[in-house]
Amino acid sequence: MPTSESRNGVLVVDKPANITSAGVVANIKKLLGVKKVGHSGALDPFATGVLLCCINKATKLARFFLQSRKTYRALLYLGIETDTQDATGRITATGKIKDISPEQVYPVVGSFVGEQDQQPPAFSALKHKGTPLYKLARQGTPVLKPPRRVTIDRIDLRNVSLPEVEFDVTCSAGTYIRTLCADIGRQLGCGGHLKALRRLQSGRFSISEAHGMEDIAKLTRNGTIWDRIIPMAEALRGVPSWRAGSLLMKKLPTAAP
Repeated sequence: MPTSESRNGVLVVDKPANITSAGVVANIKKLLGVKKVGHSGALDPFATGVLLCCINKATKLARFFLQSRKTYRALLYLGIETDTQDATGRITATGKIKDISPEQVYPVVGSFVGEQDQQPPAFSALKHKGTPLYKLARQGTPVLKPPRRVTIDRIDLRNVSLPEVEFDVTCSAGTYIRTLCADIGRQLGCGGHLKALRRLQSGRFSISEAHGMEDIAKLTRNGTIWDRIIPMAEALRGVPSWRAGSLLMKKLPTAAP
């Protein structure tokens, strides 16, 4: 019977709030008793939803998932700006929303669909000379990276109950939803920040197949957790594949018997 150390695959986790993605990885590693676990695309500590955890040799697949498109459910709070662009930050400005109607919100939100340049936030895990930007920002020396090209495929407004606006957004990898919220608030003239965020999909992996941490712990105790872990070949379903030609095959080293 294969041991935990010899098993590989992808576990779709429903990340809870108030824990880092690295913290989830550490918990999965301990629960499963494996040496290697990695994630493909971090979520902020306050955010929840789909977090792909790659186990053992499947960590080599992480780079294939990093660039996949993502779908989120976001809650935008208008009238308050924060230094982190989300609800965890310090309030930096307030604006009036009494003159803003729901009818004004729809076209402004819709204007952000498409390809665009987005300014990465000062509070992010991107690095400057080896140091994460959020550390520099907390030290009072924030650094802004150049804008990056991102694509918003679609935004579906679910509810507009001012000052809150709930919407689903599908976007390219590297898109910051809190920056999107801040930009929408700025466009409306009142400011805004991301109040809540849930990742609904990462590539082909959906929240409907994700497991909560309590569920994972239970499945581990009763010995059925590996039935829920997606094998490497199946995890790559939908990823373009190429077959090596005969000439390339001849150049490859022969595997040892």
